[in-house]
Amino acid sequence: MAGGLWADLVDLVLPTDCAGCRDRRAGLRHGVCPQCVDALRAMRPGPVRPVPAPPGLPPCHALGEYGGPLREMLLAYKEHGRHGLARPLGALLAEVVATAVGAVGPVLLVPVPDTPAAARARYGDHLGRLARHCAGRLRSAGWPVRVHRAVRATPRPDSVTLDSAGRTAAATAAFLARPGRVPAVAGARVVLLDDIVTTGATLAAVSRVLTVRGLSPSGAAVLAATRKRHRR
Repeated sequence: MAGGLWADLVDLVLPTDCAGCRDRRAGLRHGVCPQCVDALRAMRPGPVRPVPAPPGLPPCHALGEYGGPLREMLLAYKEHGRHGLARPLGALLAEVVATAVGAVGPVLLVPVPDTPAAARARYGDHLGRLARHCAGRLRSAGWPVRVHRAVRATPRPDSVTLDSAGRTAAATAAFLARPGRVPAVAGARVVLLDDIVTTGATLAAVSRVLTVRGLSPSGAAVLAATRKRHRR
């Protein structure tokens, strides 16, 4: 699935700087320069685990560490309005899902929701966009996939100001199940989606909400793990 990454990036509205390294180069004609595309192509998804891991955190896979071109692309996408990056980032997230799940089969993707304030600041739900492109890439590779917005987020303090215990407490109260029927997808594996894992508190909290509704996640897929994480 990664073979189409360059085509995805070529189709973006062409800025003057690279979203991966922020270098300004004469004649740069793509959203991400060839060197950063090569760096992204070289990444291989693998398991990551916070230490200590919060209760309820499902097995988690990440594309790579939160650094270099991957970090810069995420910042450009989330904080600087480069929404055209949703398609290539969604394609990369599909690679993580495929690694996390293994054999091709039905998958129910549950993106971690933004709070209303965060969605307004980012001109929309950034995880929702990634989930749609992720699902589309998986479907094109033969995976039966649905996206289910099973959880809504409530206002919470900025996690940057919180320690590990504070993140866990805030995350526990931050998510509620959406009303409505749970989609019936026979044999589907439930996979949480997020962009970055730090302490794992958010993913664990969403997992607990889903488990109560009978949608116990088999795993979580993220694009980046902070350097405090380690591969196992």
